[in-house]
Amino acid sequence: MPLWKQVIVILAVVAAFVVGWARFVPGAGDVLRRMGAPAGLVAVLTPADETAAPDAKGGAGGEGNRRGGNGAPLVVVQPVGIGTVNDRLSAIGTGDAIRSVAVMPQVDGALAKVAIVSGQKVASGDLLAQLDNDEQTIARDQARVALKSASEKANLYANLKSTVSRIDAFDAQIAVEAAKLALDTAELNLKRRDIVAPIDGIAGIITVNPGDNVTTSTVIATLDDRSEILVDFWVPERFAPILKVGQAVEATAVARPGELYRGTVEAIDNRIDEASRTLRVRARIGNENDDLRAGMSFTVTMAFAGEDHPSVDPLAVQWDGDGAFVWRIGSENKAEKVRVRIVQRNPDTVLVDADLRPGDRVVTEGIQRVRQGGTVRPAGEETGVPVASQ
Repeated sequence: MPLWKQVIVILAVVAAFVVGWARFVPGAGDVLRRMGAPAGLVAVLTPADETAAPDAKGGAGGEGNRRGGNGAPLVVVQPVGIGTVNDRLSAIGTGDAIRSVAVMPQVDGALAKVAIVSGQKVASGDLLAQLDNDEQTIARDQARVALKSASEKANLYANLKSTVSRIDAFDAQIAVEAAKLALDTAELNLKRRDIVAPIDGIAGIITVNPGDNVTTSTVIATLDDRSEILVDFWVPERFAPILKVGQAVEATAVARPGELYRGTVEAIDNRIDEASRTLRVRARIGNENDDLRAGMSFTVTMAFAGEDHPSVDPLAVQWDGDGAFVWRIGSENKAEKVRVRIVQRNPDTVLVDADLRPGDRVVTEGIQRVRQGGTVRPAGEETGVPVASQ
């Protein structure tokens, strides 16, 4: 770019900066006058309230400021409202079946039969698989024979009481009882070769086959009773005092967006996790249509009674070295700085903890020209047009 064009661009930028500085920085008119700028140029560059006579005590501009006339800065105000603190808790949780069992055999052995398939619905007591039981069947039959023999011998002694001693009859009866116990043991050993469902549920993927040698640590099947789902989630510790068993919850599954499931708080942990400063909560939700699965991710929400706080427009909140504040306009249009503590930010309002009452007017636009104790002109009031409410 030629040098003369660069000079023109630089001069244009400087001029724009000077105009912006003169228009928006309080006291810029006085600085320009002290620098010897022509009065006409100062009047063009600065707002009306700064081009008034510098003598605020006797001039028309000073008198106008005291009366709240044309010399006072024009501002936009909004009334203070009342809002409720966010009374909903939202957390991410993981679902689990209300009952879940990993079925394993009670004894070692070879699988003779697998009676279910993956995904099959079973009832409590249904046969899932069976171990080779030939040896146990023989032992049971032997125990039955021994019991029969002992019973006949005891009956014989009972009929010959006159010729045998009472001790022999007693020993025969003891033998019968021992034979019954041996038969019970043999039948129990045989029964343990059958692997049955301990609960109603749905089988997971079956990974064993007939002929496999299994042990007491081999998982034959996993059964989930998912008629209801338990959702574990963690909440900040500040909610601990207000959580109660039985409170209503709403849950949405990530895998089924748009579907809302309702339930209640099932249990609350007895301690806060020191690392995360959160409390574990368990909720129970219905699954009547079998839409949900164990391990699903859920978004859980809970409603609580909220607190009311003054509500102001987000533009009204300003900051300085001492923190946040708003400009409140009194009955005589005098500005007053009111300190606030932000409680909650919403998309269109800010809830604050401050000495503000519903209906108080706070400045939302023209804030840069407001001064403590200064008079302002709220937009709309000088023409009789009511200020818009939020």
